[in-house]
Amino acid sequence: MDRILEPEVMDDERQAIAYAQADFSSSNQLFVDGLVDAYGSKLGTVLDLGCGPGDIPIRLARAKSSVYVVAVDASEVMVYLAHDAAETADLLRRVRVVRGRIPGLRLRCGGFDAILSKDLLHHLPDPMVLWEEIKRLGRPGAVVYVMDLFRPETQDAARQIVESVSGGESEILKRDFYNSLLAAFTPDEVRDQLRRTGLDFEVEVVSERHMRINGLL
Repeated sequence: MDRILEPEVMDDERQAIAYAQADFSSSNQLFVDGLVDAYGSKLGTVLDLGCGPGDIPIRLARAKSSVYVVAVDASEVMVYLAHDAAETADLLRRVRVVRGRIPGLRLRCGGFDAILSKDLLHHLPDPMVLWEEIKRLGRPGAVVYVMDLFRPETQDAARQIVESVSGGESEILKRDFYNSLLAAFTPDEVRDQLRRTGLDFEVEVVSERHMRINGLL
């Protein structure tokens, strides 16, 4: 099945709120636990690309009191939700939320010890902008930890995943999840992207819908 693009930025307020209210606690905690277990001693100043409503930066800041997270999203609504969540969690001193869009973020080149991203890659028409921005913003030896959906072989398989994972969620969320699965890349496509960018990261399938890409710059 060929890739079918979806909108790059979630600017619709109903979509953003439905996403923020959905229960992604299991996969988000899996993401943070895996990051801390593998690279906990290397985390300092952390960049989260495509932070959405801010759940991962907050979970990471709670798990590691030494980290400072710059959380970036292109959606004005998501930035508002993430800032509000960080404020409610009393973490604004260690979680800074900014609006920005890759490529070309106005952040210091080589300024980060770790760069994270969860469920952003499939939104990008050109996936290479993520890997090039990671190369630009991470310092030598920086941790890179990315998790994203991977594309099923058929649309029927995508529908089955949606129903098994999000059958009880709103129709808005289920529709967006289905579209995201169709827009996602396969593990082999990601490996090809990394080869073209000169990055030597591991690409591993970690669930029926997610793959993890990680390594050091």
